[in-house]
Amino acid sequence: MKPFRILWLSLFMVIAQTAWGYGSSSSSKACEKPGFSQFSPPDKAEVSPNTEFSFIASPNTKPQTVKVTVKDIPVPIAVKPVAQGYLVSGALPAALRGVYARISITAEGANQCKGSGGWLLNIGG
Repeated sequence: MKPFRILWLSLFMVIAQTAWGYGSSSSSKACEKPGFSQFSPPDKAEVSPNTEFSFIASPNTKPQTVKVTVKDIPVPIAVKPVAQGYLVSGALPAALRGVYARISITAEGANQCKGSGGWLLNIGG
């Protein structure tokens, strides 16, 4: 019986050491998702079709990966570096009238971590 217990104890120690080995090394490769802020016009504002919008993407954002859609319609954008990160601007599609529409943002940050965000606007007719 004693050799059987020693075998189990040895097996447990090998598994435990393997698990502890993964603890701290993964923190250096932590996912840094991009953040979005300073939405203009503000959330839930009533606006006209073709209204210009803007927001700030965090400094860890890869600017070439920023994509914006409004009601699943891709929107052309301009991305300009600023002190807080990147100023992203565009205009709402002229075809959208009398609807609530979400400006949806996607982008990649450090280590190919994907982030998303957005806000809702009331587009008048």
